[in-house]
Amino acid sequence: MDTNSVTSKNVMEMLTVANEYCHFVEKAYQYEIDDILSYLQKILPLLYLKGSLVPRATVKNPEANERFVTEENYEIIFNELRNKFKPKDEFWLIENTDGNDNEPVKASVAEHLTDIYQDLKDFILLYAKGTESAKENAVHDVKVFFENHWGIRLVQSQNYIHSLLYQGKKKNQNPLL
Repeated sequence: MDTNSVTSKNVMEMLTVANEYCHFVEKAYQYEIDDILSYLQKILPLLYLKGSLVPRATVKNPEANERFVTEENYEIIFNELRNKFKPKDEFWLIENTDGNDNEPVKASVAEHLTDIYQDLKDFILLYAKGTESAKENAVHDVKVFFENHWGIRLVQSQNYIHSLLYQGKKKNQNPLL
């Protein structure tokens, strides 16, 4: 099997899991918060694993690259998620990207999840164009964005989601209810 191919098993599996995530996020307004948290608890580790296994792709035609999620699409998803996570949308984290900054910063789980959605939806839609150039760009970008953007947001979100799911268990209640 050619692991560098844009049609490799790892790319196909990434497309499948990314599509599942995007489809769920687009319909999150239909679900109760407990169902959303339960789903995210399971899909986020799988997305991380699949993102780490995507091969590097060489892009021969960078002009074939496109982005599809508009600012309006982003805002709709973000606002729906933020409304679901209220009043616990914001959380604190330490972004220690350069090794020197240890100041806590406020983050939004809705923003993190929407950032992940944007990168994955763009990957799916560009790949679906079907040309070799589009596929190369899609695979290249999802790998680079995993390393530099959505991968870290996923891990930060997963940590916070874990605490939301289990901090209430001590008192036998969900902290968002």
